Amino acid sequence: MNQNTEGTLASPSLDVTATRLGVLYCLSLCHFLNDTIQAVLPAIYPLLKSVHGLSFTQIGIIALTFQLTASLLQPWVGFVTDRRPQPYSLAIGMGATLIGLLMLSQASSLPMILVSSSLVGLGSSVFHPEASRLAQLASGGRHGFAQSLFQVGGNLGSSFGPLLAAWLVMPGGQPAVAWFAVLALLAIALLQRLGHWYQQQLALRAQGNQRAARVKRHSLSNRQVAGAIIVLVLLIISKYFYLVSLVNYYTFYLIDRFQVSVQTSQLCLFLFLFSVAAGTIIGGPIGDRHGRKFVIWVSILGTAPFSLALPYANLPGTIILSMFAGLILASAFSAILVFAQDLLPGKVGMVAGLFFGFAFGVGGIASAVLGVCADQVGIQTIFKLCAFFPLFGLLTVFLPNLNQLDPQLENHTPADAAPGLQPE
Repeated sequence: MNQNTEGTLASPSLDVTATRLGVLYCLSLCHFLNDTIQAVLPAIYPLLKSVHGLSFTQIGIIALTFQLTASLLQPWVGFVTDRRPQPYSLAIGMGATLIGLLMLSQASSLPMILVSSSLVGLGSSVFHPEASRLAQLASGGRHGFAQSLFQVGGNLGSSFGPLLAAWLVMPGGQPAVAWFAVLALLAIALLQRLGHWYQQQLALRAQGNQRAARVKRHSLSNRQVAGAIIVLVLLIISKYFYLVSLVNYYTFYLIDRFQVSVQTSQLCLFLFLFSVAAGTIIGGPIGDRHGRKFVIWVSILGTAPFSLALPYANLPGTIILSMFAGLILASAFSAILVFAQDLLPGKVGMVAGLFFGFAFGVGGIASAVLGVCADQVGIQTIFKLCAFFPLFGLLTVFLPNLNQLDPQLENHTPADAAPGLQPE
């Protein structure tokens, strides 16, 4: 690997064959900061519920508002940036997150909480599609590895968010949320630098100093592609309904069943989310080597034994089972995302926006539905029912084998490492 292509962000090489590790690490760090901030809101749901006298239904509405705002704009952002990349939109989106954080720290009513959480979600909606495209631009053709490295930053952030909330927000109360503005400011500075590198890459291509990117195409018909996308969407639904039950309601479940303290429940949530982060980095490289379909099979269906046993375990068993479930399930998303991008070549940003956005949207709907159901039947019953969602992994049998249909599809040429820059 050419050492020059791994170094600074400010000196892009003309060689598109190498993975820009410096860019990917910086982008993963920004994802870490972004998702650390976003994870604060679910982590302080018990605090908001107590301070403002909210019901589970109202908590579900907050989660729905946050996650829908973080999802609705993502496909549009991806569609626009596929045609006209916006290198500095990442820093601008983080500015919206900064404003939302400061508002949340002072919110005194449900409407104010909803507005502030929607601004935090807006920043996420701008961040993910363009950041995913930038990760693939710096991948050097190692798309699965690049997406996993990018996403592991986000999952680590999601795991550290509750931990920092337990240390900062729970002792200091809701105003302590403002401390997370420091992370937003750091992210803005880093994203500004990434935007500068991205702009340089665009300028080099505009000058004709790099050969135009080619789009690899498979031999699937439009009907087969549509069917495969539907299967991937159903897999996303099953993954996120189960994942949201743990991310948003795991603390309530532990408090209700085992009578642990709020801080102890948040530490358990940290362990679960840390295992999710660890699992994320595994899926991409395995997918690059053995194929995305194999990873999807193992990651979703393989979660079922652990999810089905979890509602009947004691406290140590519950913690261990949740960590194994998170570890295995986490590898699915990068494989699903790259599989969908292979199905729709040349539309990297739009596909990223659709799937990131759909994941957030499904998460928001799941949060609201599960919140209403928890008020009616109890949180422990909800966990017993959600345990069956990983069985939807059986739908993977209907996905086509892209390796057999086009052997070069999963062995992209270096030119494929420049999404969104293909000639019209």
